[in-house]
Amino acid sequence: MKWTRSEKADRNFRDARTGGSTRSSGSRGGAAMGAGGVGILGLILALLFGGNMFGGAGGTASGSALDSFGTTATESAPPSSVQDTDAQWFNFLLTDVQDFWVDQFRVNDIRYEEATLTLFDTPIRTGCGTAQAAIGPHYCPLDKGIYLETGFFEEILARRFGATGDFAQAYVVAHEFGHHVQGELGISAWTRQQQQANPRNQNQLSVLLELQADCLAGVWAFSAQERGLLERGDIAEALAAAEAVGDDRIQQSQGQAINPHTWTHGSAEERMFWFEQGFDTGDTEACDTFQ
Repeated sequence: MKWTRSEKADRNFRDARTGGSTRSSGSRGGAAMGAGGVGILGLILALLFGGNMFGGAGGTASGSALDSFGTTATESAPPSSVQDTDAQWFNFLLTDVQDFWVDQFRVNDIRYEEATLTLFDTPIRTGCGTAQAAIGPHYCPLDKGIYLETGFFEEILARRFGATGDFAQAYVVAHEFGHHVQGELGISAWTRQQQQANPRNQNQLSVLLELQADCLAGVWAFSAQERGLLERGDIAEALAAAEAVGDDRIQQSQGQAINPHTWTHGSAEERMFWFEQGFDTGDTEACDTFQ
């Protein structure tokens, strides 16, 4: 992926690594990011909610088997600089993905509260409890924070599952932003209500929520392509990452029998399909996994 290195930290970027020093907080307006996201889930919201569409997020951490979750991550401090390449890369992704969604919400006149992104390498406190390396990348709706343990990408995603490349990492970040968007639109809260009302469907509803986040990641990827940021092989890298974190692939890697009844995130095939659905259409309304 073509990206711009900058030592200026985004206001919502936090480096809580033991070797990192950037901790910042705040809110940014966001720039228009071009094509993609037409309709901002209008069809989905009409189908799911009918009336009061935009309920609060609430709840506990949104996992992904991207997300299977001392320093305080929410500490406030003046913006600082980011100097190492990893920090600059994730700072860029935070800015690019967030600005895309800020623009889509603004165009549709929907309130949007920005997410933060925190890098860590030792356990840290979050609004959803303690974040540890074993949990992997995840989103916490209680503090609207995305948490990335930096060793995950090399030790788990690349070495264990063979999903390499910078756009595999971009897919992970965009997927977690998908959870933030679901929270801002009230979809996460609605899903939890349905899970409580229909306990037998709890896993199935979790799968649909995760696949929708994959699709929303694809919508952002479409916009990145429209803006000339993608390079040859980027989408293949994203699909390899989506395949790697399918529940069936994870069960196989752990020597378990494949059991769809236990899935909470979807199969490798499903995860690839829904990412491609978002990427091929560039339209959030194509991400109605609940139908």
